[in-house]
Amino acid sequence: MSWRATLGLVLLLAAIVSGWSAWKNRDVPAPGRVVVDRSDYVMRDFEMIALNSEGKEAVAVRAPLMERNPQDQTYAITTPLFLLPEEEGRSWELRSKTGWLSAKGEELRLQGDVHGTSPAGGARKADFRTQTLNVFPDRDLAMTDDVVTVTQPGSRLSGRGFEANLKTKDYTFKSQVRSIYEPRSVR
Repeated sequence: MSWRATLGLVLLLAAIVSGWSAWKNRDVPAPGRVVVDRSDYVMRDFEMIALNSEGKEAVAVRAPLMERNPQDQTYAITTPLFLLPEEEGRSWELRSKTGWLSAKGEELRLQGDVHGTSPAGGARKADFRTQTLNVFPDRDLAMTDDVVTVTQPGSRLSGRGFEANLKTKDYTFKSQVRSIYEPRSVR
């Protein structure tokens, strides 16, 4: 046999062995393991109201799309409008590009152009804007580490880091606070 035929036979044998080795070492999902990469259910153009432990409305949400993650049972929401009720029947309105809701509804995460508006007919109108906001309805708490701008008639406050008690309507800026006051004579 010539050296060329021997070399060809060795190369053929090496190709077969490497192919067999690659086939045996490939990634194969274990039997019985379900690979889930999509929602277990989707809601479109909906309104949902969550009740607290006392049976009272804790939060309402309206959005064009909500998807539930089957692993942790959380919800991803597209362009949500959250309504956080106050005792007088009026509600704070919170809007954002995306939202996330925990499985039991104890935490809301708003991201992207978050805009909050105080209840209509309240004692003092207030709006705020930020990029992210975490809301804990059961604790009447809203907070973020981002820059927040609060606008009220005659004044504008901004600062980095924000915490608000939704029940008492007290809020605190953590740093870099700036205030602009506009007297009535200028308005």
